[in-house]
Amino acid sequence: MEQALKKTALFDAHVKAGAKMVPFAGFMMPLEFEGISKEHIRVRTKVGIFDVSHMGEIRIKGKEALPYVQKLITNDCGRAKPGKAVYTPVCLPSGGIVDDMIVYKFGDDDFFICVNAANREKDYNWFISNRDSYDCEIVDQSDEYSQVAVQGPNAKTLLSRIFGDDVLQMKPFWFCMKDFQGAPCILATTGYTGEEGGEVYVPNEVAQALWYRMLEVGEDLAVAPIGLGARDTLRLEMKYCLYGHDIDETTTPLEADIGWTVKFDKGDFIGRDALVAQKEKGISRRLSAFIVVEKGVPRQGYRILADNEEVGQVTSGAFSPCLKKPIGLGYIKKGFDEVGKQIFVDIKGFRVVKAMVVEAPFYRRGTC
Repeated sequence: MEQALKKTALFDAHVKAGAKMVPFAGFMMPLEFEGISKEHIRVRTKVGIFDVSHMGEIRIKGKEALPYVQKLITNDCGRAKPGKAVYTPVCLPSGGIVDDMIVYKFGDDDFFICVNAANREKDYNWFISNRDSYDCEIVDQSDEYSQVAVQGPNAKTLLSRIFGDDVLQMKPFWFCMKDFQGAPCILATTGYTGEEGGEVYVPNEVAQALWYRMLEVGEDLAVAPIGLGARDTLRLEMKYCLYGHDIDETTTPLEADIGWTVKFDKGDFIGRDALVAQKEKGISRRLSAFIVVEKGVPRQGYRILADNEEVGQVTSGAFSPCLKKPIGLGYIKKGFDEVGKQIFVDIKGFRVVKAMVVEAPFYRRGTC
């Protein structure tokens, strides 16, 4: 028997706004409101708000929280100051990626972690199974919080009208505690679009009030709700990885071109030995960005060809509203992944279209 789909605290607001609702990661979520392309351009040029309450939140607290978190993640929270947000993969001993997440450091004894919606239960179980004798508590707080992302050139202005002018001075990947209608919120200058802005973790009971308040105070800034469809095209233009497409347990951070998140010098962590070995040997494939120069949109699983052989597979693809052409990501065999290299994408086995490997990100801020 299939589990009933969950609804976020903002579900009624989306239905009232006429959103197209679809199942996603166990939730009914808004795919689009006024159309994916329009919403995409709005975020690039004005400001949009996203309901991303399907994401999971896990809290790790205790006197040995820091060494435990350091064991779990490939990045380094030891050097991070309280108030810093750290993007990181969590790996298997093989180096494969369990998930990618953002770790918010309140202190050496307190970490708040945002995990991907589809991996919430898997991540929690992974954390528990690797706690060993570390003196810390692991709590799944996903059902307590809603998450609203505010993204775009006008995002910080909108946030400052609700949470205060100090928001305007916050640098990327920092966070602070704020209050909304007496409820404590976590306001972080993080996002998944490549634009300025933030993400607010808010208790469910005041989430709808915050949503409507944002629409009210941001009216002159041209704010509007944005669905998951535009969230995907926005992240794709930035070459931000999507778990289950661009990364999974069969791919490593080095292959996924996010090797900067692996801090080999911080000490031991799960997957370190395998990643050291892979770094020494060299990777055989790399997650690469490409533009399709003929008609045809690349999709996950399509074959990538070059010199009459299969050299990779597409992991993500879409029509880019900013570039006005099809773009994609895929793992491409080394030697065929150089910028400027001509490749071909096999569209469903019916036809082959020309493409070219390009530098990432596809989009630079202010060019849409």
